[in-house]
Amino acid sequence: MSDSDRLPVIGLTTYLERAKTGVWDVPASFLPKVYFDAVEKAGGIAVLLPPQAVSDAIADRLLDSLDGLILTGGKDIEPSRYGQEAHAETDEPRRDRDAWEDSLLRRAIERSVPFLGICRGAQVLNVALGGTLHQHLPDVVGDRRYQAGEGIFTHVGVDIENDSKLAELLPTTSIDVPVYHHQAIDRLGDGLVVTAKTSDGIIEAVELHGVPFGVAVQWHPEESTDDIRLFAGLVEAAREYRAEQNRAGQDSARA
Repeated sequence: MSDSDRLPVIGLTTYLERAKTGVWDVPASFLPKVYFDAVEKAGGIAVLLPPQAVSDAIADRLLDSLDGLILTGGKDIEPSRYGQEAHAETDEPRRDRDAWEDSLLRRAIERSVPFLGICRGAQVLNVALGGTLHQHLPDVVGDRRYQAGEGIFTHVGVDIENDSKLAELLPTTSIDVPVYHHQAIDRLGDGLVVTAKTSDGIIEAVELHGVPFGVAVQWHPEESTDDIRLFAGLVEAAREYRAEQNRAGQDSARA
C-alpha cells in the first residue's frame, strides 16, 4: 500500500469527567461523537487519547504512532499556568488534562506533527507558548453572546486574514461559526499569528508559524457537520507528514 492510500491516524484528546451510564457512575474518559465523525468523514482514523500520567518520553512514544493531533474542547485551563488567580466563573482545574495536553502539544510542535486546536485547544496552544487568557468574556464584551449556556451553540461572524492557512482552508473573508466559550485568548503566545477575529476584537483563530500545519480555532468546527474543511486540511497534512517520515526512514536505512 502506498503512502497516499494509507488513512492517517489522528489522535484526539478527551474529557476526563464523572459520567453515568446504566448502573455505573464513575470517572470516565469520553468525547462527543461529532469530533471523531468529522475525522472519519475527512478520511482519517480517529484515536482517542485519555488524560494520563505524562512525560516527554511517553508523549514521544505516543506521537510515534500518530500522524496528526487534535486538541479538543472542554473545561478551563488552570489560570496559574498563565500567571493569574482564578476568576469566580473559571472552572475547577483539570490539572491532569492540562499537563497531558501541554506535553503532547509541545512534543508535537518539536516534531512538526500537524495539529488542530479547537476551543480549549486554541487556549492550550496560546498558554503553552507563553500567552494569557481572558478568563470571563462577559467582563470584556458586556454579555454572554459567546456562551449562551445550557449546551446551546450561538453563531458569530469572524473575519479571516488573507495569506493564512485558515484562508487557504476556508477561502472567504468572513464566515459565521458556532461558538460556546466564556474565555478567549488575550496576550498572544510566542510565534502565534492571529488569523481570525470577531467585529468586537475577540480572537477566534491563530496559527503557529514554522510548522507544516499548526491551526487553532476558538469556535467548534465539529458542530458544522456539513463543513469538514478544517478536518480535511489536518488529515491531508497528516498524510504528507507520514509520507515524509517514511521517506526519511528509508533514506536512513539506505545510508
